[in-house]
Amino acid sequence: MGPEIVVPLGAFVCAIILAIGVPVARAYSRRMDAESKYPRLPNEVTQRLERMEQTLEAVAIEVERITEGQRFTTKLLSEGRGAGDSRQGQSPAASPQDRAT
Repeated sequence: MGPEIVVPLGAFVCAIILAIGVPVARAYSRRMDAESKYPRLPNEVTQRLERMEQTLEAVAIEVERITEGQRFTTKLLSEGRGAGDSRQGQSPAASPQDRAT
């Protein structure tokens, strides 16, 4: 085999390798870039995060219940005070007729 056959054959092989290799290299680099942006979490970490999320939701529900209880108690206390204030206003000691006497 002389150089007149080896040189063109080498050029064709290089062209084929570049035609196949460049897209494969780009795809591989894009895949590596995508994995670095969104790393995979181990199953243990995922399960732990799910348990923490469920616990936080349970705490939020309990806090809502406590808040509703406080609102109800505050409403009852404010209604009781309003009734107590009106009773005091009608007491005989505070009436002007008693003061005149």
